[in-house]
Amino acid sequence: MTKKIFFSLSLFILLITTTASAQYTPQVSVAFVNTTQLLEAFPEKEAATQQLVALSDNYKKELELMQNEYNKKYSDYITYQSSLAENIKLRRMQELTELENRMQQFMELAQEDIENQEKAMLEPLKQKISEAIHAVGIERHYTVIYDLANPGIAFVSPSAIDANPYVKQRLGIR
Repeated sequence: MTKKIFFSLSLFILLITTTASAQYTPQVSVAFVNTTQLLEAFPEKEAATQQLVALSDNYKKELELMQNEYNKKYSDYITYQSSLAENIKLRRMQELTELENRMQQFMELAQEDIENQEKAMLEPLKQKISEAIHAVGIERHYTVIYDLANPGIAFVSPSAIDANPYVKQRLGIR
């Protein structure tokens, strides 16, 4: 009889401690997203890409015109250089150098403009994705959401435990 009571009491204590520890153990839920795939799924992304391609094409056409002008002046210089006076040769070489510099500046400005336009068009979409990830994390009670497109974490639950103080304590850092 005593063994039966002891066994029942032990089983009861084990059940209580298991249930109690299960209630106090935080539930960790991990998920992942791929923001590149999410961005590509936006219909607005295709429209933005088309606008950027059109802008790039316009810059290429303008650069081709500048290149044609340079090629013509260079060709003329090579053809007539032997018959030109020294002052005219220097002036034409200076014009060619100036054209080269203008083309280089133009290419840099065009690249910068395309990058700025891309950022302006895609930033609102990226912000929507970030807000949606945050909302899903809260709604679904995820502790962490990893982003497969970027090496990092896209969402951390406000209830997640910050282990920095414990690690600092372990390391002896204040």
